[in-house]
Amino acid sequence: MVRVADLMQTDVQTIHQDAPISEAIVLLADGHVSGLPVLNDAQQLVGVISSSDILAAEAESEAGEALDRVATYARVGDLMTRVPKTIAPDADVKLAAQEMRYLDVHRLLVVDGGELVGIISPSDIVRAVAGGKL
Repeated sequence: MVRVADLMQTDVQTIHQDAPISEAIVLLADGHVSGLPVLNDAQQLVGVISSSDILAAEAESEAGEALDRVATYARVGDLMTRVPKTIAPDADVKLAAQEMRYLDVHRLLVVDGGELVGIISPSDIVRAVAGGKL
């Protein structure tokens, strides 16, 4: 069995819930990622902010309100998905793939004992298949 821990990324960029959306946009773009785990003051996982969350906020904004206005005034905690989808590091990677497909998400946050230890995405699984690990 290939475990999530065998394929997950452990160098995970995070963001604080009180950070401005503009900071999230920069981190998403610079990191070439589509989502960031969101932490509180105690470094606990409280959500995930994705490019989809930001685009949805822009789409719902009033006519004429520019994205930079949303980015300037909104905080990450205002737009984040509050109940992030998680998985344990010792879970079978097949379960991770099934969960991502079933939940229609692009990442699962890997949590061990309440602590964020990594992130796994479909590209991690594809990379493993291409590299002969699966």
